[in-house]
Amino acid sequence: MTNWNSAYSSISAYAVDAGTGALKRVRGSPFATGSYPWSVAIDPAGKFAYVTNYDSNNVSGYAIDASSGALTPVPGSPFAAGQAPTGVAIDPTGKFAYVTNVLTNDVSAYVINASNGALTQVQGSPFAAGDWPSAVAVDPAGKFAYVANSNGDTLSGYAIDARSGALTPVKGSPFATGPVPAWVAIDRAGKFVYVVNYDTSYDSDNVSAYAINRNSGALTQIKGSPFAAGSFPDAVAIDPTGEFVYVANNDSNTVSAYTINARSGALTQINGSPFATRSFPGPLAIDPAGKFAYVAAGQYGLSAYAINASSGALSLIGKFAPHSSPSCGLATCRVVGGRCIPPPL
Repeated sequence: MTNWNSAYSSISAYAVDAGTGALKRVRGSPFATGSYPWSVAIDPAGKFAYVTNYDSNNVSGYAIDASSGALTPVPGSPFAAGQAPTGVAIDPTGKFAYVTNVLTNDVSAYVINASNGALTQVQGSPFAAGDWPSAVAVDPAGKFAYVANSNGDTLSGYAIDARSGALTPVKGSPFATGPVPAWVAIDRAGKFVYVVNYDTSYDSDNVSAYAINRNSGALTQIKGSPFAAGSFPDAVAIDPTGEFVYVANNDSNTVSAYTINARSGALTQINGSPFATRSFPGPLAIDPAGKFAYVAAGQYGLSAYAINASSGALSLIGKFAPHSSPSCGLATCRVVGGRCIPPPL
């Protein structure tokens, strides 16, 4: 597991105990990044990690030691991006990486060298997005990418060229969201998209849900959407089974948990939800086996939870001190156009 530490320009790495979910610091962690690291993505094979550096306007790439989890910069790292890169996502084949650039309102696309992890810009990159594109997700089939435009209150949809990685807007894009969409996630079947709407001053505090047209990539709002969340929801994750959705509520100090209706995509709050966290929860991660969930909460560190395989309910395993202070919580919001825009945590 990795967690970025913006105030210290570094990324922390942990080994996960497969039996208990406990975290152990990887030797050599934290590892240096560029200035103001914002988010991190790992390729499907677990060979490479990529970190967007907001103030450096670039992307740091690392090779992951399969035994120790230690990070080593890949050749050519860091790689140039647009202005203020934030979100990063990798397609399921591990061939392409996509980075949102909030101050240039576009998406940088890269080809990943399968041998060493180096990035090369896709021809035609960067590709236009909406206002303040802060987060990106790629569907499990690698056909479509979706970008949350935080200051535009929209979600841009793109078809991905399987050979080149180039992006082409899908019909009807961009699609309306709630105020200040902060993060986006797609279920493992590639049927549904979920977007957290962060701006409580506009009566948001909810999750927009969409069905994906598997042929065109166009989105249709699911009946009952948006679904209520806590105050200032700023991160969303879906478990590997595709049954459960988890949303970190930054100002409520909770995680909302939902079951996904497999046919409609509608969300139903899990019994006991929301679950308490430390102050200002932000980044959310779920282990590949779907057994454990991890929530980072600024200087308060990481909280680990066991996921009930039947109900999706969370049970606290333990709390782990940060290696340095991960930059999350309300203090990291930036005011753009008179609106508070959260980081894609």
